[in-house]
Amino acid sequence: SCSAMDHQPKFFENLSGAGKAIGVLTSGGDAQGMNAAVRAVVRMGIYVNAKVYFIYEGYQGMVDGGDNIVEVSWESVSSILQVGGTVIGSARCKAFRTREGRLQAAFNLVQRGITNLCVIGGDGSLTGANLFREEWSGLLEELAQKGKIDAEAVKKYAYLNIVGMVGSIDNDFCGTDMTIGTDSALHRIIEVVDAIMTTAQSHQRTFVLEVMGRHCGYLALVSALACGADWVFIPEYPPEEGWEDSMCVKLSENRARKKRLNIIIVAEGAIDCHNKPITSEKVKDLVVQRLGFDTRVTILGHVQRGGTPSAFDRILASRMGVEAVLALLEATPATPACVVSLSGNQAVRLPLMECVQMTQEVQKAMDEGRFLEAVRLRGRSFENNLNTYKLLSHKKPDAELPKTNFNVAVLNVGAPAAGMNAAVRAAVRVGMTEGHKIYAVIDGFEGFARGKIKEISWGDVGGWTGQGGSILGTKRTLPAKYLEKIADQMRTNNINALMVIGGFEAYLGLLELSAAREKYDEFCVPMVMVPATVSNNVPGSDFSIGADTALNTITDTCDRIKQSASGTKRRVFIIETMGGYCGYLANMGALAAGADAAYIFEEQFDIRELQANVEHLTEKMKTSIQRGLVLRNENCNENYTTDFIYQLYSEEGKGVFDCRKNVLGHMQQGGAPSPFDRNFGTKISAKAMQWISKKLKETYRKGKVFANTDDSVCLLGMRRRNLVFQPVAELKSETDFVHRIPKEQWWLKLRPLMKILAKYKTSYDVSDSGQLEHVAMLPKEAETGAI
Repeated sequence: SCSAMDHQPKFFENLSGAGKAIGVLTSGGDAQGMNAAVRAVVRMGIYVNAKVYFIYEGYQGMVDGGDNIVEVSWESVSSILQVGGTVIGSARCKAFRTREGRLQAAFNLVQRGITNLCVIGGDGSLTGANLFREEWSGLLEELAQKGKIDAEAVKKYAYLNIVGMVGSIDNDFCGTDMTIGTDSALHRIIEVVDAIMTTAQSHQRTFVLEVMGRHCGYLALVSALACGADWVFIPEYPPEEGWEDSMCVKLSENRARKKRLNIIIVAEGAIDCHNKPITSEKVKDLVVQRLGFDTRVTILGHVQRGGTPSAFDRILASRMGVEAVLALLEATPATPACVVSLSGNQAVRLPLMECVQMTQEVQKAMDEGRFLEAVRLRGRSFENNLNTYKLLSHKKPDAELPKTNFNVAVLNVGAPAAGMNAAVRAAVRVGMTEGHKIYAVIDGFEGFARGKIKEISWGDVGGWTGQGGSILGTKRTLPAKYLEKIADQMRTNNINALMVIGGFEAYLGLLELSAAREKYDEFCVPMVMVPATVSNNVPGSDFSIGADTALNTITDTCDRIKQSASGTKRRVFIIETMGGYCGYLANMGALAAGADAAYIFEEQFDIRELQANVEHLTEKMKTSIQRGLVLRNENCNENYTTDFIYQLYSEEGKGVFDCRKNVLGHMQQGGAPSPFDRNFGTKISAKAMQWISKKLKETYRKGKVFANTDDSVCLLGMRRRNLVFQPVAELKSETDFVHRIPKEQWWLKLRPLMKILAKYKTSYDVSDSGQLEHVAMLPKEAETGAI
């Protein structure tokens, strides 16, 4: 992206779509979040003065023409953000596979002057779009020969531009970390698993769960990781010969350890190493015949496609929709058809056919039995998931474990955040696999000082991934006033390394402990922090464990509130979110819920801005959308409180709309962790423990561990595309300690997105986008932040 730096910054509002027409269609299997993508494309298109058309029922509507292709307005896409599936319909289309069909489709588009297509669908839909683009000029010439269009039209509409977005719950498309709908499908699966867990605990039962994924094991693998399943079957990584025996041994060992529940997850396309299918029925029969366990099969089927899209999918789809319009505005006849996608936390453009070819390579590798190659081709995030799953699900016999004689303590610090327990579980199990003894500290630094510390084993953390809050207990207390006592405890228990899972207090705590190293040798040990706080306000990481769950809570609540408002009409809701001084939850919640405004501390606002928002809502009440939603971060302004804003809106809106207010409060810290938080917590924590092992080896001299350099006290965070260890000392300069937030925050770049989608004129810096990258060039060794 160095080329972007050389030029002047590029602003969205300077790009004009005047005279351009964009057609948007959804094709192939539906996926939650498609509507959010459609909404973003429509509103962005209209915002830059392009005409936007819905093409109903996928390619079928393009071939049929008539009222299947309709110009749409801003209001056409209101209220669809929270709806699953696709409101413009999707159909499998035989006609488009023939040249005749494509000829008819081209005619229908030319009649309306549409030469820009945004296709939301799976790899089949995108391949079809690319072929259509390659044939375009030939199709137009044929139409001219037949006298259907004139020579002028052939010249005027000479080129067709295509941008794809991948909507597919399977996450089976190479080059994109997450496809639209995958996160929501994981939500559905996890809800079912959590429900089954409770019934299975009552009876000693084994459950075999079949999830979608005919050619791709992503859903099966990640849900197995997120619920701690005993066994998982996926097409890319068939079990070894004799798997029947090893699986039954594993299941009966678990029973012997008093684990009341066995969960086995099967992808519908699962196979053995001879490419023979492994079905859920086959697995069930095996367990019943060999072990006599009471076994049930649950096939999730289309439940996984249903339901409302998760916060992640809404934000992903909104970002992609905007990116797609941008790509269309900048497309030239020379640029290849591209796919917009997310790599880690960054929007990228990739050549469509490169992605498709790579996706087909995976299938070929699987068909030819080259399974290791298939896993590698799936990409880094898939490979990481598989390796983490293997590490955490199977306990090696004690005799096979190395013995390091190192003791590692794990503690939670700060406020509870969903996903903390998943992080503790991963730390304990990876630590044991590496040969350490793991000690759990109860109630943070305060509990540490009081000696609340005990050894914790593999089985103790079973079933922890799905539990909300903090099982170990957590306190906000900082270590400074207990240094002496904590040092004593570290000496008494011979603690050689510390892993702290928590929020801003955990970061401050590590700074205090490293400052105390001069005085106490006990603190001269490797220490690592894993960020976990709903506020997402820890410097050094784009995301922290717990923020995604809180965002989903906010989004769900806003959906309900919007629903109540659409009944009463002309009503504006003011909703207060948590986050301390960090506006992440308010801003991203507003984006995911389709709010009209979000007040945050990071972007100062005054009475003029409040006035403008009221006027904006007054205008909105004249349209068919007669409701408003405004989010306010709890600390955005000490004088413009939630009550003040509520009263101001009530007074100014008299006779036009009435107001209600709602403080969400602590429900944002509770709840079962979302799939993202379970997964992110598990992976980041496993990586942190591996770092501890490496540091212990490096700092072990003459029979003891001694670490007193800055790089032995680190925070592991996700930065753009990678997970990185950063010395806490180096993060000091990036921190606003008064307001407990990082000085620079990536998500502020997305703030204009929310405003544009709510119809405000604003400036939007898009210098980051636009470089076309190549799929094959993804470095294999870096760990992505993808979940």
